[in-house]
Amino acid sequence: MELPPATPHDARPVQVCVDFSGAPGCIAAARDAADDFLRHHVPTAPQARHTFHDDVLLVVSELVTNAVRHAPGPAVLELGLLPRGVGITVRDTSPRLPYSRPPDRTGGRGWSIVQSLARLVRVVPRRDGKSVHAELDW
Repeated sequence: MELPPATPHDARPVQVCVDFSGAPGCIAAARDAADDFLRHHVPTAPQARHTFHDDVLLVVSELVTNAVRHAPGPAVLELGLLPRGVGITVRDTSPRLPYSRPPDRTGGRGWSIVQSLARLVRVVPRRDGKSVHAELDW
């Protein structure tokens, strides 16, 4: 899927950064922010768009859910257009790196979902926590 080129008069940002308190309600707000970003930047029409859109929303949900569950305090969601798709970054206040664990009734599915949907996943330790970055192709 080709992204239409931005025009000089296009005021829509090709990157968005949203701060969240870290409360459970911010997961839905993060999904809404991602949905709005995608509606403005991903061409409508083919079925492939729907799948890509859903995959991006799922990765955003999983990364923000992990931040809310495992890191105290605020989190930041960054979304940006890439030449081949969309980049998603969630910064949180925990230095603990994500890891896979066997699924059970309390969770354990999110990290493997993110890794299976993204072309690239990387975790960058920061002085005040970490950044988890995922890239999804069109």
